Amino acid sequence: MNAIVPNNTGGPPRRGPTIMVPALWASGENSGRPLTAEEQALLAVISTVVRFRRGGRIYAEGDRADAVFNIITGVVKSCQTLPDGRQHIAGFLFADDLIGLAQNGVYVNSAEAVTAATLYRIPRAPLEARLRNYPDLDFQVISKLCHELREAQRHAVLLSEQHAIAKVGLFLQMLETHQAARGESAGEVYLQMTRRDIAAYVAITPEAVTRSLRELVRRGAIAFRDRRHVQIINRARLEAAISKTRASR
Repeated sequence: MNAIVPNNTGGPPRRGPTIMVPALWASGENSGRPLTAEEQALLAVISTVVRFRRGGRIYAEGDRADAVFNIITGVVKSCQTLPDGRQHIAGFLFADDLIGLAQNGVYVNSAEAVTAATLYRIPRAPLEARLRNYPDLDFQVISKLCHELREAQRHAVLLSEQHAIAKVGLFLQMLETHQAARGESAGEVYLQMTRRDIAAYVAITPEAVTRSLRELVRRGAIAFRDRRHVQIINRARLEAAISKTRASR
């Protein structure tokens, strides 16, 4: 059961949402900055902490978009259900990401917790009131919401690949880039999502995901510390595996 926890009843410190300016909007070597303490406080006043178990639905495509969500911990997937019942995953979101992209007042995708997740729920009406009064806050929030659009662009590039090994190799590189942006160590990728979720994201079967990972191991590009942790042991071989399958179209 999903739990909604008021801000004053425990959970993460009452610092308010931490929203980073995405690299798309940053300049020079500055990859982004968090909101100031004052800006965080402005959002904290109107935010509620919500917690979801693994697999919990945060919101559904087509629902009235009455809030945006700032991820505190955990991994969330943005997805749609296809007419044949299969799930299409548009992107994976991580700590500090802001989700809740809307069109004509409704959510354009569904959002589900890949792992146990804790988020700030920020009601849209009071958020819009804050944005009207604080232009800098407006820029930060709107910029962060563009994250979903950037992810859609990256996803389109990945889907343009025809070979499973290239898709899986690019997916591993994408996750490593996300980890580096969050200040986590490079060289080892943490697969918090299932093989089925990866398959739904890169548009191949779960079996093809497993075969591609095994082939990358056989080629000496990656190694598994355990089922969830993938070590990139030879970047040149990983790049060669991606390039070779691209060239064999």
